Amino acid sequence: MSRTKTILLSASAMALSLAVTPAALAQESAAQVQELIITGSQVELAPAYAGGQVARGGRVGLFGALDMMSTPFSATNYTEELVRNQQATGIGDVLKNEPMVRVAKGFGNFQELYVVRGFPVYSDDMTYNGVYGILPRQFVAAELVERVEVFRGANSFLNGAAPGGSGVGGAFNVVPKRAGEPLTRATLGYESGGQIHGALDAARRFGPEQDFGARLNLVRRDGGTAISDQERELSVAALGLDYDDGRLRFSADVGYQDHQIDRPRPSVTPTSEIPAAPDADINFAQPWTFTDEEQLFGVARGEFDFTPNLTGWAALGGRDGKEANVLANPTAQAGGAITAYRFDNTRKDKVISADAGLRAAFATGGFDHLLVASVSAIQSKSRNAYAFSSFAGFPGNLYNPVAVAPPAANFFTGGDLNNPGVTEEVDNRSFALADMITFWDGRMIATLGARFQEIETTSFDYNTGARVSQYADDAVTPAFGLVYKATDAVSVYANYAEALTPGQIAPGAVGGVPVLNAGEITAPFRSKQYEAGVKFDQGTFGGTISVFSITQPSAIVVANRFIVDGEQEHRGVELSVYGEPMPGLRVLGGATVLNAERERTQGGAFDGKTAIGVPERQANLNIEYDLPALPGLTLDGRLVFTGQQFANAANTLELDAWTRLDLGVRYSFDAQGKPLTLRARVENLTDEADWLSAGGYPGANYLVLGTPRTLIVSASVDF
Repeated sequence: MSRTKTILLSASAMALSLAVTPAALAQESAAQVQELIITGSQVELAPAYAGGQVARGGRVGLFGALDMMSTPFSATNYTEELVRNQQATGIGDVLKNEPMVRVAKGFGNFQELYVVRGFPVYSDDMTYNGVYGILPRQFVAAELVERVEVFRGANSFLNGAAPGGSGVGGAFNVVPKRAGEPLTRATLGYESGGQIHGALDAARRFGPEQDFGARLNLVRRDGGTAISDQERELSVAALGLDYDDGRLRFSADVGYQDHQIDRPRPSVTPTSEIPAAPDADINFAQPWTFTDEEQLFGVARGEFDFTPNLTGWAALGGRDGKEANVLANPTAQAGGAITAYRFDNTRKDKVISADAGLRAAFATGGFDHLLVASVSAIQSKSRNAYAFSSFAGFPGNLYNPVAVAPPAANFFTGGDLNNPGVTEEVDNRSFALADMITFWDGRMIATLGARFQEIETTSFDYNTGARVSQYADDAVTPAFGLVYKATDAVSVYANYAEALTPGQIAPGAVGGVPVLNAGEITAPFRSKQYEAGVKFDQGTFGGTISVFSITQPSAIVVANRFIVDGEQEHRGVELSVYGEPMPGLRVLGGATVLNAERERTQGGAFDGKTAIGVPERQANLNIEYDLPALPGLTLDGRLVFTGQQFANAANTLELDAWTRLDLGVRYSFDAQGKPLTLRARVENLTDEADWLSAGGYPGANYLVLGTPRTLIVSASVDF
């Protein structure tokens, strides 16, 4: 074991032993520091903002929960109330409200993928209550969610490097539900295509001081969808426990999710032209295809105030998951002719993830300090196997799908589908140190910090289990932030931060030319971000406007050597707004203008070209209005616009811009003394048929067709 590993593991053990079930925010003696961190807690949540759709703060990595006006970063934190009122099914539905994010699909599968500031974040690179690798990989049910926290920008200093290698443009944290007021809520609903769903949400607090809380969520969805011949089943069970005696705060969450889709409509890879989008409800999936994932996951997090100015925390989580897929993703010609071949795969994951730390508040002269030290680690082991049918494939048509007999998946295989062997192990560790300094009567806040990160990945042969390659490297990612509170309602901020992703292994040859350093591993890729902006908060209406530049390096061959010399720069302007500017009227939305340009590409072939799947413009606007004439009746509408996207590196293939309109209505009233809410929502009201996204996985350009007009209705009653 390396000396660095020994130091990190020793530090982790020390912090865990100090914290026991640990840590919260120090209760600072300085009023400025109290204002700065609001709670700073790793367990408690910031309160909801006016209108209830977003919170007025959220988790900022190792700093815990901070107020939005006191952080030098851009974020929006969506609440459970918004999730419930919009009848969201998964995290992707919640993020349809986010003007800086677009939801796509993973490469060759049905994993949700989120594009923020033009860079992908894989669903398994989200955190669950601040812990990496714990959430289900393919899809996360919305009923698990108390908050969906969206952080924009490079964040390796705050959170550590994402284990899956994404997260350059942002990060997502899912906060599990917590017990508040006594609750027993039953929901029954229906969705176009014949899907019926039911849910139970129950919460209680116990003890003389109501210190203990428990919240149980059960969900079942079953039936067809608005996409023809597609069937879906979802079973979810989650239990969240918490304790708070004022000095000790602790939470523990365990969840189970079983998600199956039969005949799932696949993504489409274009060739020389972009085919016209088929009708939105058409299904060109083969009837023998399916995707199935089953996940058991959980996390415990605690914090303890050793003194009013010293707090420790620790968290430990794990996931045991398995997946199986039989897919046939088509390649399409301009006229709609397609070819496809069968692809089977199975996967099993075991993940353990943890973090711990100490936070101290103290004053030196006219400066108030919030000093934080944190350690984190994640270990995962993946078992995989695959099997392909002949790559010659079978023909078909996007617009007139024809079912074929399933071809034998025996042409190209790796491992045993019934008993996959270990193919990848990940072992990441990090140590971070930061200081948040408040001065000038609390109007200026400076953040300084750095994280030392070790990344180790080992791959194994699918058939023999022999080690194929091992990547091991380390890096330090610094960060700097500054907030100036010009008035009580306006904060000006700026930051410099970095994202960290694993390096690449030099191939044997590129373009038929041998690579002299074949097998050599490049250093981790450091993406550098510069950002500045203004935040405003009028009490009932707020928002952020920011400008940013993120530079991501890439590896190319120069003088027959594989080196890090390429570059992709994303420069943009973002606007977000939220709140209740007048009683009964709630607004949520914003817009992004983004320029994603590639430079120093291989041989200069794509210099100056726009990155695949990054629209230049996108905007969202969601409005809710309570009708004064009929108390309890609320109307809402959401407009989503996405500009043109290039679908190949040469920028010769382009997707059309698209716009989607969603409308909803809900009515809340008492029925025999029981609160009852009826909801109805139409997604894609005008039944637009559009290719929504191009790619998502680096270098890929597969197309995802939007869902058709979908009616969702439900009734919820509180007992």
